[in-house]
Amino acid sequence: MAADHFVGYAEAMPEGLANLPRCLAEIVAARPDAVTLQKGTALQCWGPHAGKVPLIVQAGCFTADERIIEILATPEESLRMGAEAIAIAIGVRGPNEGKFIRLLCDGVRAAEPLGLPVIAHIYPRVFDSQGGRIVSDPENIAWAVRVGIECGADVIKVGYTGDPASFGEIVSSCPVPVVAAGGPRAETLAEALRMMAGVVASGARGATIGRNVWGHSSIGEAIRAFKAVLQDGASPEAALAGRG
Repeated sequence: MAADHFVGYAEAMPEGLANLPRCLAEIVAARPDAVTLQKGTALQCWGPHAGKVPLIVQAGCFTADERIIEILATPEESLRMGAEAIAIAIGVRGPNEGKFIRLLCDGVRAAEPLGLPVIAHIYPRVFDSQGGRIVSDPENIAWAVRVGIECGADVIKVGYTGDPASFGEIVSSCPVPVVAAGGPRAETLAEALRMMAGVVASGARGATIGRNVWGHSSIGEAIRAFKAVLQDGASPEAALAGRG
């Protein structure tokens, strides 16, 4: 579960994330495999939940248009907060691709002596008159995964290409685990679950889901349904019916 959304929502914070303590309490009650948070949220809100669910600290902080490119947490800080891994979000393609790659490599180098796994969240972008936007076509996702490999990430999270065949080809070529991003907000929970069923069929190791959980009217119901599909191999229909 990801609740590490920050500068990408600078203009309008989604309702589901407006009250972080309440959102986190609902997430943890449904027992996801882990929760990813920015450093500040972890420091201020994670205390009541420590030890119940593994924590991943998100160090990366950027916007698709490159207005912001920062690293907000170190591996040492993440360990002191009780994190079991550090996530580093970067953008690839675009004017500052080299800077992003260096930030990820620096994070891997700093985390390695501490034995702290690095999860690379890698987002390819295209730039046009509207600015930068994230894309998930197979060619760009394959490049994003290659960047994660070359930088030494322990786990690579990328957008789902939209079909199991193309994503599976990318997954099978990667020597470290690949997990899928939960993607943009789906129209319905059923639609989001169908996408995750495709992720399972591709052979990916799992998914990191944000807005399709905390944007749902019942966070607990959404997490239970996603766990049924991703962990138990249930069909989206069975997961929705509570039979997963």
